Amino acid sequence: MGKIIAIANQKGGVGKTTTSINLAASLGALEKKVLVIDGDPQANATSGFGFDPNNIKTSIYECIINNVNPADVILNTESPNVDILPGHIDLVGAEIEMINLPNREKMMRMAVRPLVEVYDFILIDCSPSLGLVTVNALTAADSVIIPVQCEYFALEGLGKLLNTIKIVQNLLNKDLEIEGMLLTMYDQRLRLANQVVEEVKMHFQQLVFDTIIFRNTKLGEAPSHGESAIMFDATCKGAVNYLNLAREVLQKNNLTRLSNEEKIIHVENGE
Repeated sequence: MGKIIAIANQKGGVGKTTTSINLAASLGALEKKVLVIDGDPQANATSGFGFDPNNIKTSIYECIINNVNPADVILNTESPNVDILPGHIDLVGAEIEMINLPNREKMMRMAVRPLVEVYDFILIDCSPSLGLVTVNALTAADSVIIPVQCEYFALEGLGKLLNTIKIVQNLLNKDLEIEGMLLTMYDQRLRLANQVVEEVKMHFQQLVFDTIIFRNTKLGEAPSHGESAIMFDATCKGAVNYLNLAREVLQKNNLTRLSNEEKIIHVENGE
């Protein structure tokens, strides 16, 4: 039985799609079967795996609105053990089309829940909003990863997201948990970045992942090649960070027997 993890934050540019692509690729490298669901109308996760969204004929939109079988839409990626259920700009209209449906918050859950029998992990890349499609993703998920950028406005709006998660827990998905908060775009040279890390860890303590994603140029370059960082340059700091995150996720879910010494891969600072 697999696990569905939504990757959500209504603030844009915090690393949701980067995390979806690279966590999936890292879990795949650790021999877990992974599906990425691109729940963002911008379809950046789709293009990040090398597919042109303009050439996508059927997507998660058709699965939600037209009851198309997701198994007929899933595409194989170049990353080992990783598939994608692509996104499309049509998802923008899904918010309006679902508004009068009786189970509008559960449309994605009904579409993708059967896939937990096929995959070890299903990652849902959410759009930067708290709209109906994101609520659908949270309703379908077992847990949520919240990327938090190591910059001044990192905590702005985080309360709204946590409140939305609480509402979903109370009304739609009582089993939804916070998998963890993931600190992203970290530059250890900046005093402000270190202050943000300290503040987030002080406020949320055990909810924060030990792994921190460093700011890394290869993470930004890889999607333009339609690849994850681990496929683009497995030795870069970004790839190593996400491999550490994958190991931490496996440990949180009791899916690894790694010793503490094996838990972290050590690399020198820099690219």
